[in-house]
Amino acid sequence: MSTLEPAWRRCASCKKRIGFDQRYWACSVSTCNRSRTGVVFCSVTCWDQHVPILRHRDAYAEEARSPTKKEWENMLNEQKTTDETTDGETSVESGTPQQEQEVLVVASKVKAYIRRQADMNTSADVMKSLSGKIRKLCDDAIGRAKESGRKTVLDRDIL
Repeated sequence: MSTLEPAWRRCASCKKRIGFDQRYWACSVSTCNRSRTGVVFCSVTCWDQHVPILRHRDAYAEEARSPTKKEWENMLNEQKTTDETTDGETSVESGTPQQEQEVLVVASKVKAYIRRQADMNTSADVMKSLSGKIRKLCDDAIGRAKESGRKTVLDRDIL
């Protein structure tokens, strides 16, 4: 598959593109399969790399097939319709479902900070929540920079 072809998703370990109607692997652990998390892997080797990081005890890689491009577009359209009728948050990135947005924080640093400050563990879902809050802060700062006629977001734009 060439790099210019659209990808369905990217591998959670190596970030290699997983195209439409291709084989991929998913983690059997329920927290990895939630709609917001939904991590997928291009190979069993990539899946195997995330197991010790997330400390899974009884996990295995489940083989699956990605949707065709048409199936994926239908799912996106259904999701968009659902979002519009429920007044839920929609993605800032056009055409990208909420769960597809990448994590914007360095997970290891956040986990280390929480460990140092309070000797506590950190759920993987924390990274998604923090990324959402960072996106909101950035979107607001972008709006303030535009209102000021600037093409540069400054520290004063982040409240």
